[in-house]
Amino acid sequence: MKKITLYTTVLFCALLVQTVSSQESKKVKSKIEVLEELKTKITEQEKNALKIEVEGINERLEDGQISPDEAKTLKETAAKKRALNIENRLAIVNNKIELLQRNGNELVELESDDVSKIEIDFGSNDGEEKLFGIKWVNKERKYDIKYDRRTYSDLVIAVGLNNAIIEGQSLEDTPYKVGGSRFFEMGWQWRTRVFKNSNFMRFNYGFSFQFNGLKPKGNQYFVAAENGQTELQEFEFDLRKSKLRMDNLVFPVHFEFGPSKLRKTENKIRYSLKDNFRIGVGGYGGFNLGTRQKLKYDRNGDNVKDKLKRGYNTSDFVYGLSAYVGYDGVLLYAKYDLNPIFRDAVVEQRNISLGLRFDL
Repeated sequence: MKKITLYTTVLFCALLVQTVSSQESKKVKSKIEVLEELKTKITEQEKNALKIEVEGINERLEDGQISPDEAKTLKETAAKKRALNIENRLAIVNNKIELLQRNGNELVELESDDVSKIEIDFGSNDGEEKLFGIKWVNKERKYDIKYDRRTYSDLVIAVGLNNAIIEGQSLEDTPYKVGGSRFFEMGWQWRTRVFKNSNFMRFNYGFSFQFNGLKPKGNQYFVAAENGQTELQEFEFDLRKSKLRMDNLVFPVHFEFGPSKLRKTENKIRYSLKDNFRIGVGGYGGFNLGTRQKLKYDRNGDNVKDKLKRGYNTSDFVYGLSAYVGYDGVLLYAKYDLNPIFRDAVVEQRNISLGLRFDL
């Protein structure tokens, strides 16, 4: 009975060792096949990279930035570099294949051009081969040149003075305080290069929250009258503060112009706007999210604060023109609403703002 048990145990161990050996041999064979495929990819990658470089040289030649002799020299240098890259990278892969073939079942760590790695794992994982908790995960490494990203993004913050242009009146006759009426804007923008080989013109788009405030002069406040008009009236108590604020969600669109710095390395091309002049023109459109009025005054010796959230007949849709000009990320910013502040007003008023904008 002991002999049968011993024989069974030995047989089971032998089968287990054979199974493990077979599985490891398959792993080694699979790794070699992946590396053989990588050799083809290496040649294709370097040829594509050379093609991109030659196209860039030809464009510079057409623009008159370099002479024909300089273009020829640059092409020869690029071709030589790519040929050496292919030779060196193939040598690395061939050495790894020889290591796998020579060491058999021994674990060989593959780096750099190798497209696989080893991870410890438990349980099932669809699509992955595993041996006793060890799995091989294929991971391709890219060698193509990374050219300039066409699109970047920025946080936009703007702050400044706010007021209104009233039909038939000059800005000097405005009933709103110049220093007390202010605006604040915060949003996110995307900046996309328009032309393939030039960054002189960009298309900017995004979304912003605008907060436009108006502070009436004297002891006045806004009243939504029964005739549908919103007008300024004298307040019954002495006002310490009277302010109307309109909150908008808008979607600005601008065309931006200005030089940029070209930074080119072996692996990438980047255009930088740092320390450069910029100018943008465009507009915006969106919605009024709400309008509220804040009043502070003294009544019978008590300090009273009223926050009145009403429609005040302000326009539901907001749209207008905007522009900015400046240096680096600090810009002089102006915007003008084409829609009237108050709907169906006998005398139309339109919001206007001037301040500083920061692209962070």
